[in-house]
Amino acid sequence: MSALVEVNFTLILFLPWFLILATLFWVYPRQPRGLPRRLYDLAAILASLALFVASLYWSHDIADPAHGRMWKQILSTALGYGVFLGAMLVALMLRTMAFRRR
Repeated sequence: MSALVEVNFTLILFLPWFLILATLFWVYPRQPRGLPRRLYDLAAILASLALFVASLYWSHDIADPAHGRMWKQILSTALGYGVFLGAMLVALMLRTMAFRRR
């Protein structure tokens, strides 16, 4: 496997699932739907993806190679997925508070 693919393997595998989660985050709830909400949603999705990529590279670098070559992939997958979901959860809670109907 190429070194570039090996480092980005987790991103390649999770991109379709992240697209589904980001679409659900963008679509629901349907109201209120203004420019501030759309900008917030876009920023939240991009921030979650950026945090995922940062945790992916960080965990890939710190993984102990003594446990085998697959350990880097396992650690980066588990940590990266948790970081993405955590960031989306925080964004969802903040959006609920910020865009609550009055």
